[in-house]
Amino acid sequence: MNLGFDDLTGTFSVMDIVVSLTLSFLLSVMIAYVYRATHRNVSYSQSYVQTLIILGMLISVIMLVVGSNIARAFALVGALSVIRFRNAIKETRDVGFIFLVMAVGMAVGTRFYALAAIAAVVISLIIFLMYRFNWFQLDVSRQVVKVQVPADDDYGNVINDVMIRHTDEFQLVSMESIRGGALTELMYTVRIKKGSEPGTLMAELRERNRGQGVTVLTGYDQTDL
Repeated sequence: MNLGFDDLTGTFSVMDIVVSLTLSFLLSVMIAYVYRATHRNVSYSQSYVQTLIILGMLISVIMLVVGSNIARAFALVGALSVIRFRNAIKETRDVGFIFLVMAVGMAVGTRFYALAAIAAVVISLIIFLMYRFNWFQLDVSRQVVKVQVPADDDYGNVINDVMIRHTDEFQLVSMESIRGGALTELMYTVRIKKGSEPGTLMAELRERNRGQGVTVLTGYDQTDL
């Protein structure tokens, strides 16, 4: 009984399919666990992690199908070009994991099993090292301050006086008219001084803006909102 699949470019057996799917699944699961263990921000998505596993296996199957057939490769590119992805990637790091599982799937699908396994393990260890030792971390903590003020008065100097007392540096980044023009929302990026608290800054700003809304968003550099 012949269990091989023959075409003009070569042969792959049922065992090749089993090995490719199994190895791509195991390596993709390992990468998915690395992603979950090293994820820092609030936008963790279970479906994204599951997609990494599916993508790794799918790429290995695609590479088995394509083989060395140029015409088949171009036909596959044309078929995949109709797919549109609407979900925005919130972290550039997430893109890196997508390319990692794709590379592993390609290596497995082209039967470079040792390359796939070694690359997946080495890159995963590097990711753990970067996570564990905070490589390239910038020890500068900034905050975003939103202040709503009545639109009929100039509150710029009043707000600046408060910012000078409580921050090392601040910068006005946007002004927006809200509530039908009754209020103006000012958005600043600031570095709060050591010894000053965000609550104190908020309380003093509320005293100066007639009790309108004040928002202080801390740690926005590390939060993907």
